[in-house]
Amino acid sequence: MGWYAAAVPGPFDTTTRYLVQTYPDDWIAFLGLTSLGPIEVIDANLSVVSAEADKVVRVGDATPWLAHVEFQSSYDPTIGQRLVRYNTMLHLQHRVAVASVLVLLRPSADGAGIDGAYRAALPGADPYLTFGYEVRRIWQEPAGAFLDGALGTLPLMPLGAVGRAELPSVLRAMERRFEHEATVAEAARLRVVTYTLLGLRYRRDDVDQLMPGLENMRESSTYQAILDEGRVEGRVEEARALLIHLGTRRFGPPDARTRGTLELVCDPDRLDGWCKRLLDVSGWDELLVSP
Repeated sequence: MGWYAAAVPGPFDTTTRYLVQTYPDDWIAFLGLTSLGPIEVIDANLSVVSAEADKVVRVGDATPWLAHVEFQSSYDPTIGQRLVRYNTMLHLQHRVAVASVLVLLRPSADGAGIDGAYRAALPGADPYLTFGYEVRRIWQEPAGAFLDGALGTLPLMPLGAVGRAELPSVLRAMERRFEHEATVAEAARLRVVTYTLLGLRYRRDDVDQLMPGLENMRESSTYQAILDEGRVEGRVEEARALLIHLGTRRFGPPDARTRGTLELVCDPDRLDGWCKRLLDVSGWDELLVSP
């Protein structure tokens, strides 16, 4: 996913982000990151960080640090470069160390070069940059790790090392935990998340059979809210990417201050309006002070 070709977030993106947003402690533990202090999700859509970044968690240890969790459901050959950029920007913004973790949701997200390190080198020379990141391949995770683990990672269990024949019993075990450990409203949301993530591995007709009684979930307000969130995020990213692309052709690349201003704007209509005014102004500064 390049700067000018951001992928449109869909229900898979919004469901995984929801899990980290709602259960950050569960995710820090699941990813094997040791924490002794309070944990909170912070807004990654700041002046120097693209809205492409998934979730950033702040760990308030004696020496605070950040964990950036990036989810992928399809292969992206530029993921190493993106993780370097996010990590560096977050470090400069918050002035603390940043742990980067790439969570691959299905085998088709894996590929050449995803080995936990990004390297850059001049021809014939040793790498002058080596950046390390953790990789978690969900389909390799044993079912027991999810079933015996925290509620905030439980919806990923069907994407783990679980065969099709095991799924009915797995889903029943998950349902028991939803009923006993979550409020009625939260249990409904976790079912929506589970139902949505199952679509990464199985056809929708199969998912409807696996979760009988939920075949109409796509009409529910909770499911529609997930889709609507993904559509809005997608519109924002597309509009911002288009504005930067067209503006660069007309005025040259935006400087850091201008780029930061653009990334703070999450209103797709405002970004679209700036695109329409590109031919009426003489530079980035004039464009951004216009309505």
